[in-house]
Amino acid sequence: MRTTLTIDDDLAGLLQRRARETGMSFKETVNRTLRAGLGEAARPRQGKIVKTIAHSFGARPGVDLDKLGQLADELEVEAFAESAAKYDPARRKRARSRS
Repeated sequence: MRTTLTIDDDLAGLLQRRARETGMSFKETVNRTLRAGLGEAARPRQGKIVKTIAHSFGARPGVDLDKLGQLADELEVEAFAESAAKYDPARRKRARSRS
């Protein structure tokens, strides 16, 4: 395929020097360089291995860590009910079971 490509001056100089050193044409040097660069980009990169360190949160027996969101919601509702009762004496505090 024939195309026009604008190459920065510093890269053109490097490619011309490489072409002279290897005895290849400029076109062949550019094609090989592009293939080498694209080949490297297509390879999967080996990243840093992530290490997970387990930690004991010291939860008390009987506390289900999967239901912490539910517990937080219940505590928030209770706190709201208590603050609302201060302003509305007709409301009664009711004990709620957490099971």
